[in-house]
Amino acid sequence: MSSPTTAHDAKPGIIAEDLILLDADLGSTKDDVIARLARVLTDAGRASDADALRDAAMAREAQSATGLPGGIAIPHCRSAAVTTASLGFARLNPKVEFGAPDGDADLVFLIAAPDGAGAEHMKLLSSLARALVKPAFVTSLREAATPADVVALVEGVLAPKAPKAAATPVTTTKTAPPAPTATADAAKHIVAITACPTGIAHTYMAADSLKDAGDRAGVTVHVETQGSSGSTALDPALIASAEAVIFATDVGVKGRERFAGKPVIESGVKRAINEPDKMVAEALRAGGDPNAARVSGTAPGASAAAAAGGLGWGTRLRQILLTGVSYMIPFVAAGGLLIALGFLLGGYEIKGVAEDIMTNNSLTNLPDGGLRIFIGAVLFQLGGLAFGFLVPALSGYIAFAIADRPGLAPGFTAGAVALFVGAGFIGGLVGGLIAGFVALWISRIAVPPWLRGLMPVVIIPLGATLVVGGLMFLVLGRPLAAITTGLTNFLNGLSGSSVIILGIILGLMMCFDLGGPVNKAAYAFATAGLSVDNEASLRIMAAVMAAGMVPPLAMALSSTLRPKLYSEAERENGKAAWLLGAAFISEGAIPFAATDPLRVIPSMMAGGAVTGALIMSFGTTLSAPHGGLLVFFAMNNFFLFLLALAIGTVVSAALITAAKQFAGKKPAEIVDEPVAVAA
Repeated sequence: MSSPTTAHDAKPGIIAEDLILLDADLGSTKDDVIARLARVLTDAGRASDADALRDAAMAREAQSATGLPGGIAIPHCRSAAVTTASLGFARLNPKVEFGAPDGDADLVFLIAAPDGAGAEHMKLLSSLARALVKPAFVTSLREAATPADVVALVEGVLAPKAPKAAATPVTTTKTAPPAPTATADAAKHIVAITACPTGIAHTYMAADSLKDAGDRAGVTVHVETQGSSGSTALDPALIASAEAVIFATDVGVKGRERFAGKPVIESGVKRAINEPDKMVAEALRAGGDPNAARVSGTAPGASAAAAAGGLGWGTRLRQILLTGVSYMIPFVAAGGLLIALGFLLGGYEIKGVAEDIMTNNSLTNLPDGGLRIFIGAVLFQLGGLAFGFLVPALSGYIAFAIADRPGLAPGFTAGAVALFVGAGFIGGLVGGLIAGFVALWISRIAVPPWLRGLMPVVIIPLGATLVVGGLMFLVLGRPLAAITTGLTNFLNGLSGSSVIILGIILGLMMCFDLGGPVNKAAYAFATAGLSVDNEASLRIMAAVMAAGMVPPLAMALSSTLRPKLYSEAERENGKAAWLLGAAFISEGAIPFAATDPLRVIPSMMAGGAVTGALIMSFGTTLSAPHGGLLVFFAMNNFFLFLLALAIGTVVSAALITAAKQFAGKKPAEIVDEPVAVAA
């Protein structure tokens, strides 16, 4: 049977009505579902051997699960049995487990590509995956009445229609003159960079928002997402011909020098989520304005926030500091969790004997207590060594955010000196800023052409290291160490109402922007001072983690108890939020806050403040910087931690439910949109 195609379909025959099963029971396991879809493709002449296709898809499943949040799965493979690149689709009833963190899947795409069709295979996967994170598209798939409806939806994703402005013919002499302009407008494009401190949620939400806004404006927006999963650099030719560039980032831009001289619009990543249409319009205006702010071509900085045009110093400084914090967090998470595992195996007394065990014992000469104690010591020492990079990494990447790679060596050195003199986290901040700006200043010194090659690899690192090292040792080290010691003594001396107020403040900060700058500032404050020998720091860590778990858990609870107050997409997000909240991923509440910030955020802050205050008043401590409930063994009283978390979650859930019930939209008015509407 031939598959339907459309005039605009760039990949005719990829999906057809005979490849679609609606509301079907295909079995109780993913093996059953994949086998049935493989048979459907084979019966339609898309593959020569259903068993071979099934085996190839299951081999891919064995590498990693293909389930996605929201009840979606995209098993995929390349196989010699596939004769035509194809998509098989099933809407399942009942749902089947595909390894997604939030539960079983009811929407399953089997992507089958012939051997050697790697680019085509990945393009299909990418196109579908990006569409499947949009609630409107997923809702449309669930509501499709016929296979023809599904075909139309999928073809719209894989081969979107061209902008109308480019396709509208000129029919009269009077309208003929504007035709070249219309064509030129349609050919215009903008390039953009999106990045947030964690590179998980905001980065990709902002990218999709800008692309959608460009579509509405009849302009192509090419986005480079500098996220946690890596990025594909924009084509230099695209950059060269772009009207303007948008930097929607909360951290420094990697490879900023590529855009030198381009008109630029800059903001934090959240503005690209909330006001993408305005940003695209501003970029188009900047492209035609000779006086518009432009990306500096004088600074070498791949992340040179200090050289950015169009941003205030407050925003620049925030971007610089968040860049350092974002690179510091992996050292904190890895080191802290390893230390916690060391305690789990070796007990809290391991901290006093781990170094001796590592020096004097081995697998063939185990210490008292046997293998368990030895492995505990190994984990504790590994964690301590990883934690030792915390301040140098913070300092080094602050300098990197200012002066690019030439700032790394002086920045790391400044952090090492800060540790040596006892200046700690504060010394790392100050040293990183000094190192970065000194390196940036040296890079701007005019030198002969024959010396330019030595500047970034020898002269700038050497000069900046000498300056910042000398300042830290001779001038700043002792005062900064005194400030750090004073702050530590102050925190250790807090009691009664003072410690509760600190818990409230930390709770409010953790819930204010759900993974944004304020949230990261509170988290950095907790992790930078984390020490197993300092009970005050362990209480602060417990308060920060518990408060950060409240928003996703509260939204999950509210959407479960009062589902009629939420759209279908929000109810699906609520299911995923249970696991995200339990794992201390505050970003699980972002889909709710993005569409309804005025009700969601204050409700979350109230619950977070309650939880933070209770944790501090209970004296609960936590020696692991991440993991949520998974690191229960690192808490001194897991029951009290759960109690504080539960109370804060109930408070937030009750407030958001009441706000939506008495001051919110009616259920029929709720629209499934992936981004917020600008206020």
